[in-house]
Amino acid sequence: MPEKATTFDIDRIGEQVPLLEAIRTTRAIRRLKSDPVPRALIRKICEAGTFAPSGGNRQPWFFIAVTDPARRAWVAERYRRAFHAYIQPAREAAADPAYPVVKRRNLKSAIHLADHLHEVPVHLFVAGWTRRGEPQTQALFPAIQNILLACRAVGLGASLTTVHTAFRKEVDDWLGLPENCPSCAMLPIGWPAIPYRRPSRRSIDTCLFFERFDGTASQRDE
Repeated sequence: MPEKATTFDIDRIGEQVPLLEAIRTTRAIRRLKSDPVPRALIRKICEAGTFAPSGGNRQPWFFIAVTDPARRAWVAERYRRAFHAYIQPAREAAADPAYPVVKRRNLKSAIHLADHLHEVPVHLFVAGWTRRGEPQTQALFPAIQNILLACRAVGLGASLTTVHTAFRKEVDDWLGLPENCPSCAMLPIGWPAIPYRRPSRRSIDTCLFFERFDGTASQRDE
């Protein structure tokens, strides 16, 4: 985090980060500091989201940034309840010494976020108008990826979670969203407590095919 939020040049911050470098080093950062994030910076990263493609250029998205401590606590209490119920099978599996190290690390990270969500300075909800009764997630998720990349560029940490959809009706009503504008994701955003780095990924050669899938890739069902 820069020493003083007041020294930010909002127009210039993040503008020099190369696109492909940002793509390769944007990772889920779930360990975040409680320091506040300036509203102008929240506006900048959300503006990046509006440059995502959308069918018919409908731009169905809305972004609701929850920053008030009491309101964040309201979200966090419900999030924790839903998360710990969902994650219990993984907790039990992780008791096995043979449980993969990478999965164990990811599990600990997700648990840390859930247990400290009330401290995260920004809970950014992404919502959008439905079309013919169906959510337009084909537009909302590209907008979310743009926001995650913008966070990387300006030095913020963030991750994508959909845990809140377990209590979506309650939270959408609480956010004031109409029934035909449901939320689809929540991004916890703050100054990172750990550095950005290139995440481990399997080789592109294991998942890129030309003309036809050749059937050699291992089947995955988790």
